Amino acid sequence: MEENTWESVIRLRMGEHDAHYGGRLVDGARMLALFGDVATELLIRHDGDEGLFVAYDCVEFRAPVYAGDYIEARGRITKVGKTSRKMEFTALKVIEANIDSLCPSAARPLSPPQIVTYATGTCVVPLDKQRNRS
Repeated sequence: MEENTWESVIRLRMGEHDAHYGGRLVDGARMLALFGDVATELLIRHDGDEGLFVAYDCVEFRAPVYAGDYIEARGRITKVGKTSRKMEFTALKVIEANIDSLCPSAARPLSPPQIVTYATGTCVVPLDKQRNRS
């Protein structure tokens, strides 16, 4: 990815500490926290400041996430206003863990990856905080 593109990707494994519900199910809010991290990187790259996440316009939880799964959180800036930045986010399950109850260390890569969460939202960077203005 080029330095000046308005896209960000992070990948991490959901740990036991991320499991919130029975059956090692991860709370959907964890995906939103990842989107917040992606948004922060996007704002730093675009504006030189972390900015503020002000609203989600849409959030769709499409599939469950469990401890041990690998999640790739992607985001991109879709529209730039004077201070606002519209963004789109997708969380993809790229590796599914614990697929065999007889072998708890079993896992498999998913091809194609499975969309687990989709969202759109708005962030703001005040004019006096924008460092990368032309």
